[in-house]
Amino acid sequence: MAKIKITQIKSVIDRSERQKKTMQALGLKKINQSVEVEANPAIIGMVRKVNHLVAIESI
Repeated sequence: MAKIKITQIKSVIDRSERQKKTMQALGLKKINQSVEVEANPAIIGMVRKVNHLVAIESI
């Protein structure tokens, strides 16, 4: 499958606990931190839940 690069662009302060845990599950802890992951349906679903907090690039 294709890989995507996910970068956290906004803080998780004042966000719901569910969104905070989704960001942790994606491996994001700090603003401007990036991770490269396989674009499988589970990851895409998590990214959709926090799309206002992250930037996505295909690799």
